[in-house]
Amino acid sequence: MRFSKDTLSPGQQANNENRLTVDLKSNIEKINEFLCNTEDLIVTEINKNSEKLTLLYLDTMVKKDLLFSYVVDPLFDSTDLKFLSKLELNRSSRISTLGKRIVDGYCVILKENCIEGFMMEVSDSQGRSISEPNTEQNINGAHDGFIESLSTNIQLLRKRVRNTDLKVEYFTIGKMTNTKVAMVYIDSLANRMLVEEIMKRISSIQVDQLQSTGNLEELIEDNPYSPFPQVLNTERPDRATSYLLDGKIALIVDGSPMVSIVPITFFSFYQAPDDYNHRWLIGSFFRIIRVFSFIVAISLPAIYIAIVTFHSEVLPIGILYSIRVSLEFVPFLPLVEAFAMQIILELLKEASIRLPSPIAQTIGIVGGLVIGTAVVEAHLVSNTMIVVIGFTAIASFVAPINEMGTSARVLGFPTMIAASVFGFFGIILSLMLIFMHLCKLQSFGMPYFSPIAPFKKEDLKDTFIRLPFWKLNTRPTDAKPKKLRQQGMSRVWKKNDH
Repeated sequence: MRFSKDTLSPGQQANNENRLTVDLKSNIEKINEFLCNTEDLIVTEINKNSEKLTLLYLDTMVKKDLLFSYVVDPLFDSTDLKFLSKLELNRSSRISTLGKRIVDGYCVILKENCIEGFMMEVSDSQGRSISEPNTEQNINGAHDGFIESLSTNIQLLRKRVRNTDLKVEYFTIGKMTNTKVAMVYIDSLANRMLVEEIMKRISSIQVDQLQSTGNLEELIEDNPYSPFPQVLNTERPDRATSYLLDGKIALIVDGSPMVSIVPITFFSFYQAPDDYNHRWLIGSFFRIIRVFSFIVAISLPAIYIAIVTFHSEVLPIGILYSIRVSLEFVPFLPLVEAFAMQIILELLKEASIRLPSPIAQTIGIVGGLVIGTAVVEAHLVSNTMIVVIGFTAIASFVAPINEMGTSARVLGFPTMIAASVFGFFGIILSLMLIFMHLCKLQSFGMPYFSPIAPFKKEDLKDTFIRLPFWKLNTRPTDAKPKKLRQQGMSRVWKKNDH
C-alpha cells in the first residue's frame, strides 16, 4: 500500500504527537496532559517586545530563589528573547523529555513559533546536613556520613579520591519511581570483567519501584537465600573510599544514605575504620575479638544446652553444682529457655529501635533489670541462662556492620536445636555446615570466604590481624584489581638513616 504525501503512518503520527509544534497553546496542553493535569504545574506567560513566552515548572520541585535568579530576572533584563539561543541550556523538542525534566525539578521555557523547548535545572534539593552516622560510630576517624542526596554522596567520595580515574556511571531503575543509581569505581584499579558483570545485572533489572539499597541488593546478589549479607552497606565515606582504593565498586541509590560495596568478603564485616586509626597492635587486638565474637554469637547458647543436656561431666564440680541448683525449679527444657530468652532479646531490641529515644532508654532498663530479675525469681529461666544469653547478645553487637551481627544471632537457633538433639556432635555438625556454606558462597563471582577459601597467604596480613600500614604494600586479591601493588608504602627514611 502506498501513502500519499499528505498521509502519515500510525508511527509517524504518534511521533509527531510527541513533539512540539509552532502552536504554543497546543504545546502547553500536550505537556499538561503528559503530566496528568497535575495541579502543582505552574504555567506562567510572559509577553515582551511582542513576543510570547511561557514558563512551566512544578511548584513543589523548584527552588524559587534559583528560578528568579537564573530564569525570570534574565528574561526581564534582556532587551529581546534571542539571548535564549546563546545560553547553555538543555534543549529538546520531545514532549516526553520535557515532561520528565519538569518532574526532575527543571523549568521549561517555550516560545511561540518555536519547535524547541529550553530546560534549566532549578530543583529544590532540600535534605539533611552531613552528620556522623549513628550506626557506624568511631573514635579517631572522620565524623561525616552519607546522606540521601546522590550528588552529595558522590562529592564526599571525590573529596577523598582526587583522581581523574574515579569514574561514575548512572542508571535509572523503576518504571514508576525512575530512581537514579550511580556506580562509582576507579577505572585504573577495578577489574573490567567485574565492572561489566555488575553493569549487566543492574541493566537487566525490570521493576516498578526501587527505593533503597536494600532493594538493589536483593536484585543483584548471587545467593538471596543465604543468611550472610553479600553486599556491604555503609554510611561512612572513609570506609567506602578504602574499598574503592582496593579495586571494589560502590553503588549509590538516590534517596538512600547507605552506599553498597561489591564484591565483599566475610572478614570485611568485622573490620572497622578505627582499626587503621589506632596503632596496629591495638587494631589487631580488637579485630581478633570481633572475629571471635562471631563464633560466640552462634555457638555459646548451644554449648550451654549441650553441657546441661548431655555433657555435664566436662564442668568442674563447683560450677556444675551451681548450675544444677539454678535448674532445679525451672520447669522448661534448656532449649525452650534459650529460645524464649533469645526471642525476648530480639523483642527488646526492636522496641528500643522503633520507640523515641527517651522511651527506648526506659525499655532497655526495664528489659535488662525488671524482666530479667522477675523471670529468674519466678523460676521460669535459670540465672546461668540469663548470663549466657546476655553474653551472646553482646558478642553479636560487636560486629561493626549490624546486618552481620543479626545473621549470627539467627544462625544460633538451628545450632541450639542441633545441640539439644546431638550434643557437642550437633554443634560441630552445624559449624561444619556453616563454614562449608561460607567456603562455597560467592559475592559477584568472587570468593566470599577469601583469603581462607581459597587460601591466600599474602592477604592474611589484613584479615584476622592488621600489620603495620607500611607493610600493607599490596591490595587484597579478592576483587582481582588491575594493580596489586601499592606505590610508596615503605619507610624510605628508615633506609636513608642507615
